Order: sequence, then C-alpha cells, then structure tokens
Amino acid sequence: QVQLVESGGGLVQPGRSHRLSCAASGIIFSAYHMGWYRQAPGKQREFVAVITSGGLTNYADSVKGRFTLSRDNVKNTTHLQMNSLKPEDTAVYYCSAGLTTFPRDYWGQGTQVAVSS
Repeated sequence: QVQLVESGGGLVQPGRSHRLSCAASGIIFSAYHMGWYRQAPGKQREFVAVITSGGLTNYADSVKGRFTLSRDNVKNTTHLQMNSLKPEDTAVYYCSAGLTTFPRDYWGQGTQVAVSS
C-alpha cells in the first residue's frame, strides 16, 4: 500500500521560511519522481515543484528562486524548503509521486500552510 504523509504545515509570517516534508512508503522511492502541488481556496490544484528520480528539479515560475526541493533516498523523504513566503503562498500543499515528469500517480492527504501576519 502506497502512503505519502506530509508534515510541517502551519502559520508563517510573510517573509519567513518554512519547510515541508513528505515521507513515502510502499514504493521503490528511488525510482519515482516526487512532486509538490498546492491548492488555494477557490482555485485549482497547481504544480509547485518536482524532483526526478535522478535528482533534477523543476519549479513553477511563482516559486522559482524561493523554494527548494530535495530528496533523501535513504529515508524515503522529500523536503520542500520555502523561503521569502508570501500571502499568496497560502494553500494546502500536497506531496505526489509518479513515473512522469509531473508526478500524479499517488497523493498525500495534504498539509495546510497559511502565510499571514
């Protein structure tokens, strides 16, 4: 059974940093591309970042230069480091895994990030 479990959500002040984590089980982690998506209230879920099985990364333009995605193939986890957070980053953040460039085969339950003073 595949499980993706996000952690680290919370309330963050604008301009501050925060880190989300995703713990994966039930998959051959090193073979999967791992991604993050987010969904703001009243909006569609959107791509945030992906790290390929080979360690290459790609980011949405809205987070490029502020967010960094990394992976640990020993602990089967990914970490999304979010810097210079803005109110428009407020959303439920979802971890994903898959075999395509924008991985969507498996999803976590989501973790809420609210950026507000």
